[in-house]
Amino acid sequence: MFKRTSRIVRLPRPSVSLNPPHRAVATYATPNPPTSTSTRSEICNNIQVERIAGGCGAFIHDIDLRVLTKDTAKTIRQALLDNQVIFFRNQPLSPPEFLHFTSFFGKPVEYPFVKGLDGHPEVIQVLKKETETGANFGGVWHSDTTYLPEPPMASILLAKEVPSVGGDTLWSNQYQAYESLSSGLKRTLDPLLCVQSSAKADASKTREDRIADSGRETEHMEKLHPVVRTHPETGRRALFVNVAHTTRFEGWTEDESAALLQFLFKHQVKPEFTCRLRWEAGTIAFWDNRCTQHYPLNDYHGYRRRMHRITLAGDKPV
Repeated sequence: MFKRTSRIVRLPRPSVSLNPPHRAVATYATPNPPTSTSTRSEICNNIQVERIAGGCGAFIHDIDLRVLTKDTAKTIRQALLDNQVIFFRNQPLSPPEFLHFTSFFGKPVEYPFVKGLDGHPEVIQVLKKETETGANFGGVWHSDTTYLPEPPMASILLAKEVPSVGGDTLWSNQYQAYESLSSGLKRTLDPLLCVQSSAKADASKTREDRIADSGRETEHMEKLHPVVRTHPETGRRALFVNVAHTTRFEGWTEDESAALLQFLFKHQVKPEFTCRLRWEAGTIAFWDNRCTQHYPLNDYHGYRRRMHRITLAGDKPV
């Protein structure tokens, strides 16, 4: 006969709390917090970051981005690196306030082919009117302007007017897309370069790269970049092809490239790599273009949607 015994095993305390269940909430202590006793400064002393999906994405709560400090900005940047895309609610920023916020994280740059706001050329307006029924701005999975010699480090979108239904945006984690590939396919992809072209946006029907403020088609841009890039801050590897701009592998024809590219395009946006945002007026989304793709849904015909957007300068992918 065996005698049944019980033993209590004490597990280490987790570094995140689950509140509500399956929602991980991490607390980031701001280094050298400000000494001001104002409500806004106190909120910034400890930043709560709530992960919203297994793939990527987190909300940062109870913060006023109009009164950001350098130390708090460092904490927000770390949250971006950890979660790939971060979200803020209730941020009714004016264009100067929006520019001030984004300048903590990089250099705002003018967006190619699209005219910015008068007096604030780095801020572009993304508008779809109630009467428009065609393609929306950037309406396929993509990483922004990968055909540039130095694609942007990040993009920040601020919702000004949103439809009552529809108009969500999805993001996909390209670290996970790469890391989930077989070792054999990784070895094939690691040394490859690919052609990134603004011309492909014509076929994929993204308005952002083919229509300037004049409405005329603009000149095409093309650049070679690695198929797999190394993130300059985290050191992690990420897939860097996308259906909107990648046309072929260097040294391969488009026909030869097609099958492998189509596999990658489908693989890199699997649901388990993604998160989804329901916009509200005053919501900000801040995403890392070096390791994510995004997809704005075009399911709000008959409704008006207006956003302000800023792009931050990047570096040469390696």
